[in-house]
Parts: sequence; C-alpha cells; structure tokens
Amino acid sequence: MKEYFIDDQNAYMRYQDFPGDGSPILFIHGLGCAGSFDYGEVVSQECLKNHRCLLIDLLGGGYSDKPEGFDYRVSLHAAYLKSFVESLDLTKLTIFGHSLGGPIAIELANLCLDRVEKLILSEPNLDASVSGSSSFEIATYSEKDFIDFGFSKVLEDSQISGNNMWAATLAQWAPYAVHRLSVNAVQGGEQSWRQLLYGLKLSKTVIFGRNSLPDADYASLSEANIPLEIVEEAGHSMAWENPSGLARSIAACLQA
Repeated sequence: MKEYFIDDQNAYMRYQDFPGDGSPILFIHGLGCAGSFDYGEVVSQECLKNHRCLLIDLLGGGYSDKPEGFDYRVSLHAAYLKSFVESLDLTKLTIFGHSLGGPIAIELANLCLDRVEKLILSEPNLDASVSGSSSFEIATYSEKDFIDFGFSKVLEDSQISGNNMWAATLAQWAPYAVHRLSVNAVQGGEQSWRQLLYGLKLSKTVIFGRNSLPDADYASLSEANIPLEIVEEAGHSMAWENPSGLARSIAACLQA
C-alpha cells in the first residue's frame, strides 16, 4: 500500500494505486468498509484494467490511521480527499462512491469540479439516515455507550445475521469514527446531498443491485433524469456479491 500524510491531522491515509494508462478512478467505500477490502477484485476485471484505480481506506477504517481528535463527518473526509487528489495531480478523474461513501464522493466532486469528469455512485445515501439503516441505529447510542458496548453489539449482531463480510471490515474501524460518521449521516449534509448531486454539472450515474429493487431512490433518480445502471445477482454489497457485474456497470458508465 501507499500512504498520504494529512498535515492538519498528523495522520496517514493509506491506499492502493493500481496502474493504468486510462483515466483514473478513485473508489470511496461506505461506513464500516474499506477500499483495500472491497474493490481489489472489481478493479482486476478486464473491463477496468486499463484504468488507473485508486482504492482508499478512509481515516478511521481499514489500514488508515484513526486520529481520536478528528470529527469524521462527510465534509471533512471530502476536504482531505481534495488535497489528496491535488497532491497526485489527478485530472479527468472519475469518482466512485458507495453507500455512505456516496455523499463523500458528491462533496468531493463539488470541491474538484475542474478535475472531475464523471461521478458514479452505488446505492448512495442522498438524504439524512432514517430508522432501519445501520447509521441511524448506531447514532442512537451516545458516543461513550457505543465505544463501551454498542460497537461490540453491532459486530455480534452482524455476525448473527450472516453479514460476516461487513463485520470483518467494521472490526477494523475505530468505534468513535463509526459513531461520528453515523451521527453526521443522521444529521445530513449542510447542503442536501441529493440536491447537490442534482446540481452538479458533470456526467453522473447511479448504480443499484437488482436485489435492492424496488427502491424509492431508484424511482426519484429516474424522475430527475439521472442515468441508472443495475448490477444483476447483487444487492447493496455488490462489490462482494458480484464484483464482475459491478465492474461491467462501472465500465458502461465510463463509456456513456
């Protein structure tokens, strides 16, 4: 892996940089996940192998540092990723964001409009989280209670429900990072992530797993004339459930 030093946090974000002569793609994972865990098989598919693919682990998760003084809200993740993009002098960039990585991708694209060519989202959080979502349930705890016993309960419940892959990646996160990002998900963005997405003047596509449908967001995005893609034989965790199908959908978005 490589690492990028974030000066104001005195912390390293770690990432994988897969070479390619084609335009670069930056992959931003969701809550409790990690780029290093999620997207290796996706970017190794033949249809994406010509692209330079950067798989990051957000601060707080995966192999990246987990500074206790960081707030972990969406806008602050987007801010250091903007500096990261500039430090690598990435241009004609495609940003991919999954789930709660979706609003990070949206805010990052808005910060880097001169460098970003396409935005691809997979089942993104576009509105404040509501009851029934993992982030909402996590945010019902105080930060202290989540650190003391809530985090271990979420891990145990995930394993009991058979969501072992998410439990494996979630276990690598700092509990306070999970909680603070979840609280922000419930608060929503300072500007609506949905409205920010609708207003972005660039190529954008949203991907859904077939097993996630019907989904209210699918209908609302279609009404807003946002192009949509479907990954067959997959639900929300499409990078794990059908990596080749997700890769093909991303490739189709790149050619649109």
